[in-house]
Amino acid sequence: MTRPHQPASAAVSDEALFGSEAADYGRYRPGLPDAAIHLLAATQHAVPGPVQLDLGTGTAQVPRALLPVLPRLVHVHLVDVNRHMPERALTALEPVRGPCSVSAFTGEAHTFTPSAPGRAPTLISSCRSFHWMARSEVLDMADRVAAPNAVVAIMGDGSLWTHASQWTAALRELIQTYLGQERRAGTRGTYAGPGRSYEDDLAGSAFSDVAGYRFPVARAWTPEDVVRYLRTTSCARPALFAGRHQEFEAEALGLLRGHAHGGVLQEDAEFTVLLARRPGGAV
Repeated sequence: MTRPHQPASAAVSDEALFGSEAADYGRYRPGLPDAAIHLLAATQHAVPGPVQLDLGTGTAQVPRALLPVLPRLVHVHLVDVNRHMPERALTALEPVRGPCSVSAFTGEAHTFTPSAPGRAPTLISSCRSFHWMARSEVLDMADRVAAPNAVVAIMGDGSLWTHASQWTAALRELIQTYLGQERRAGTRGTYAGPGRSYEDDLAGSAFSDVAGYRFPVARAWTPEDVVRYLRTTSCARPALFAGRHQEFEAEALGLLRGHAHGGVLQEDAEFTVLLARRPGGAV
C-alpha cells in the first residue's frame, strides 16, 4: 500500500522551485548506472527486512531502480521539499513496488520523522541532492532514525553545467549571457558550492566509516533532450528568464545542433557513490 504524503508548511515546501517542471524530471533526468544500483542492493544482502529512506527523492529514481534488484525491500520513505515531487514519485513506484509499502514526507530532509514505528531505515540514500541540504543536520537526523547497521549512500555525477567539454562550455556561456556569470540556484540566488567535501561531512558525523566508488558513464544526448533537461535544472529553469525563455531555447537548440556529431552530443561522466556506516557497522 502507499501512504499519503505528510504536507509541509508553505515555508518549507518550495513551490516556486520545480513546480510545473516536476513532470519533466522522470522523462529527461539521467538515470543511475546499473553498477551503482547493484552496489546499493549489496549493502542490504544480510538485512532481513530492508527499509530505504530516500532524501531529495524527486521522482523516486533511486527506489524505482532499486526495487527490481532488491525486491525484499519492505518499505520506502520518500522525502522531498516540494509537494509535487512525492506525488509524482508515488505514481512512478506503483508499477514496481510489489508488496513494498511506500510513504512520502514533504519537507526539508533534516526534519524527517518516520511515519510509523518499526520502519527504521537500513539504507539512507541521497542522489544529486545532498548539496541542497543542511548536511550536518541531515546526518544527525539519520543517526536518530536509522537502524544500527544502516548505510548512508551519497551519490552524484555533477551536471552539464560542471561537465568539461566544448559543447557544455558553449552552453554554459550562453546561459550566462542571459542570466549572468554566476550559476543561478532556483529561488535562492546563486550557487556557491559546498563549503567542504561530502567525505568531510561524513567523517564528522556518526557515519564516519566511508568507502568511495566511481563508475564511468557515457551518455549520448540529442540537442532537443538537452534543452528539455535544462528545464529541470536550478540554473536554467524557465522562470529565471523573465519572459525570454523561448528565445533562449531557440538559441540553445541552434548552438547544440552546431556542436552535435550525427545528431548526438557525447557526455563522458563519472558517477560517484559514497557509502558510510557507523564505525563497527556490518559491511
